Amino acid sequence: MHIIDFFIVAFVMFLVIKGINRLKRKEEEEAPAGPTDNALLFEIRDLLKK
Repeated sequence: MHIIDFFIVAFVMFLVIKGINRLKRKEEEEAPAGPTDNALLFEIRDLLKK
């Protein structure tokens, strides 16, 4: 009986962790991509040339 309880708890924990990882992945995908470091450095260089 203890083995069955163990597998039930392990399966529930697996589903919970899988759901959390899916939510984290969605948050990362929604983050807008900003300009690259090189683009910012080129912009600063151009502003300093003026």
